[in-house]
Amino acid sequence: MMQFDRKDKDDNRLLTLYKTLLYPRMVEEKMLILLRQGRIGKWFSGIGQEAIAVGSTLAMQSEEYILPMHRNLGVFTSRNIPLKKLMAQWQGKISGFTKGRDRSFHFGTQDYKIIGMISHLGPQMALADGIALADLIANKKQATLVFTGEGATSEGDFHEAINVASVWNLPVIFLIENNGYGLSTPINEQFNCKHLVDRAIGYGIEGIQLDGNNILEVYDKLSEIAASIRENPRPVLVECLTFRMRGHEEASGTKYVPQHLFDEWTKKDPVKNFEDYLVAENILNEELIATIKREYKAEIEQDVEEAFNEQEPEAHTAVEVADMFAPYEAQQSLPSAAQSEKRYLDAITDGLREGMQRYENLVIMGQDIAEYGGAFKITDGFVAQFGKARVRNTPICESAIVGTGLGLSINGYKAVVEMQFADFVTCGFNQIVNNLAKTHYRWGEKADVVVRMPTGAGTGAGPFHSQSNEAWFTKTPGLKVVYPAFPYDAKGLLIAAIEDPNPVIYFEHKYLYRSLSGLVPDGYYTVEIGKAKVLKEGEQLAIITYGLGVHWALDYLNKHPEISATLVDLVSLQPWDKETVAAAVKATGRVIILHEDTLSSGFGAELAAWIGENCFQDLDAPVMRCASLDTAIPMSKVLEDDFLAKARLAETVEKLLVY
Repeated sequence: MMQFDRKDKDDNRLLTLYKTLLYPRMVEEKMLILLRQGRIGKWFSGIGQEAIAVGSTLAMQSEEYILPMHRNLGVFTSRNIPLKKLMAQWQGKISGFTKGRDRSFHFGTQDYKIIGMISHLGPQMALADGIALADLIANKKQATLVFTGEGATSEGDFHEAINVASVWNLPVIFLIENNGYGLSTPINEQFNCKHLVDRAIGYGIEGIQLDGNNILEVYDKLSEIAASIRENPRPVLVECLTFRMRGHEEASGTKYVPQHLFDEWTKKDPVKNFEDYLVAENILNEELIATIKREYKAEIEQDVEEAFNEQEPEAHTAVEVADMFAPYEAQQSLPSAAQSEKRYLDAITDGLREGMQRYENLVIMGQDIAEYGGAFKITDGFVAQFGKARVRNTPICESAIVGTGLGLSINGYKAVVEMQFADFVTCGFNQIVNNLAKTHYRWGEKADVVVRMPTGAGTGAGPFHSQSNEAWFTKTPGLKVVYPAFPYDAKGLLIAAIEDPNPVIYFEHKYLYRSLSGLVPDGYYTVEIGKAKVLKEGEQLAIITYGLGVHWALDYLNKHPEISATLVDLVSLQPWDKETVAAAVKATGRVIILHEDTLSSGFGAELAAWIGENCFQDLDAPVMRCASLDTAIPMSKVLEDDFLAKARLAETVEKLLVY
């Protein structure tokens, strides 16, 4: 029989624990019936693991965040989310947390301080880091609890998140539910260490292993850990040993699991063992058990049926598109009359500084950005001005830092994340395209994060420091993408991006950092996101471009004054200014789309397609694209010059003019 230690808990407290443990088990049993009846289509069962979810949730304070997984129904029920609301979520009803847009427990709720997972599993751990960091900076004595499974401990996100929490002393409890299998893969095929908790040693943090089926052991130990890290902030790794009594999800079955494991773990059932203990303690008896179960059954039946009768979503295209972003109406801040000559790089520094001064809840993070001032010295002096709490050197872990930015946003902060080079964003790609981009659409939570992207070629830096990768993000709904070509826009756009509560990918061209100067207003001002600028007006053709392409076009046109051209600097790539582009097409009838990115599937392809569909009657010639070669970017200057679109601009103009 499982050993329980009640410590100082009175009978009423133990009875409450029992009821809180029993309820999600009975809900799950109802779900399995509904599944067999064909009334629901999918279910991820946590039967046998309830003590972990319930015990750990009850150990946390109500205002503290919990980030659970898809088998943690007990987290949601222990936080008293009405079953009717949960059932509406599972069934895709309009009254669910995601309004039919996402499934299962893939949602969050600020009302209950629960942040759900995405299917990629590991990324939520970094969100816990950001949530805890916000508490730490705000001097709140709070802890954060995040769940993961034994399978996800093999993911890089697991290691990155724990390492960041360790380095920064973040008050996070990382709870591993070791239930023996990742879908059908047993633990001996997932890792070679004897115990997952031993991984804590490598990060210099505490590691504790618990019997995950013992509700009192889980509750008491998690209560103790949470109380400790509120006062002495630091992460703790907890491994809860348990077993998955059902399939990964019901359709997958359990034939791959040896019967002796079921026999062994059935004897360790967390509900039955605690129930037997309370009977032995004369706190429960058969009559009281029957009464509790009868009341729960009636309540569950009623909530389930009411949820089935809830309204189905109705498709309204305009609403769906609009909900990709948090509602925000930018109020343009006009520039002051006072201005000075600044380099492109210094304008970015000014924009960051203005943002840090305006928003005391703004945190900037990146590799080497603190005392060193960043690889390009953009944040030089920021630590002295704003302190290390808000200007944070990060380990080399792009995924964790983007996720930390989202966690900061969830807990009331703003974040600017610097990629040391835009090329390195690949290591944080999932967090951007699946977490930042989709969070508001899925459950209505903003993602107030700016990702700075030092980008582009021209410096002989080769294939891994010179890519133009804006098209990876312009095709991802939920992201705003901006790309200033001048110091004035660099500062104003960055401030606008910081103001905006939505995720903004901010491209800044490295070649322009110290090679380009211009007049920049002093103080705080914004440049409107989504508004293009017409730099020249002419009649023979239009060149539509952005970034370094703007300067290639200006240079070419200045050398060829006989060509009458309209030059449009898009400035923003998502959203982009369709009205200005259409006007340029109508005024000239001939269009070149110029960009530094490679030709195939570059952002210019989208512009060309849109012009062909919407401005065909105004065209006197095919839309032509002038882009870089469909190769990796070479290091040699001779090869790089041949690679770049600039090498083909003259011939493209000549070809278009004689068409």
